[in-house]
This record gives sequence, structure tokens and C-alpha cells, in this order.
Amino acid sequence: MRRAELYESMSALEQALAAPAPGRLGAWAERVHVALVELVSDFREHIAIAEGPNGVYRGVLGTTPRLSDAVARLTRDHADINDLIDQLLTHVGAAPVNDDVDAVRDLGTALLVRLIRSRQRSADLVYQAYQSDIGGEA
Repeated sequence: MRRAELYESMSALEQALAAPAPGRLGAWAERVHVALVELVSDFREHIAIAEGPNGVYRGVLGTTPRLSDAVARLTRDHADINDLIDQLLTHVGAAPVNDDVDAVRDLGTALLVRLIRSRQRSADLVYQAYQSDIGGEA
């Protein structure tokens, strides 16, 4: 999977959450649900690529063991993000009411923030593992 697919599904979820909900709760909730299901698929594929037996994290640890704390943090991030996804799926799966819109948007926004921060940490990890020149000439 290309990272772009995960970014596209994050954008689709953000757009679905931001769409107008009054007078169209069912359609709004369905759009959020569809975007979330796509994001779940892309995120689980991301986890497989990152954490799998031949994944990025194994490669990082093999070449740069000093980054083991960063890898552990990203792995915890993935678990936390999965928990947020499960919570959001539960909220969206219930019959929508006006009061739920704000709760779903708050939870969805928290999920997107966690995904963005994880993406930033992942970029930092890859840079530190493969791009930086530790102790070399400037």
C-alpha cells in the first residue's frame, strides 16, 4: 500500500465529519461510516507493513537498534489509534441523534490528530534510521 492511500482515507474521513448533519443525520452518519471503514482497511494495511515480520520496524531495529524506544512508541500509537477507531465505529454504528454528531466529530478529530502525529513520528523514525549521518561530517 502506498502511504497516499492512508492519507486519502484520512482526508475522506475529515470531509465526512465536516459535512453538514442537521436534517440529514442518517446520510451524514453513513458517509462517516463509509469513510471510517476505508480508513480502517488502509490503517490495518499500514500496520502490517510497519509491524509485520518483514516490516519497516524490523528493518529499523536491525540497522539502528538505538531507535527501539521510537519503534515501541509507534507500536503503542497504533494500538491507541485502533482503540479510537473501535470507539468511533461504535458511535457511528448506533442510531444517530443530534447530540451524537458533536461526540462523533470530537472522537473523529481526536483520531485524525493521532494519525497525523503518528505519521510525523514515523517520518522522523525513517529519517533517523536511514538519512541522518550520526557522528559524520557536517
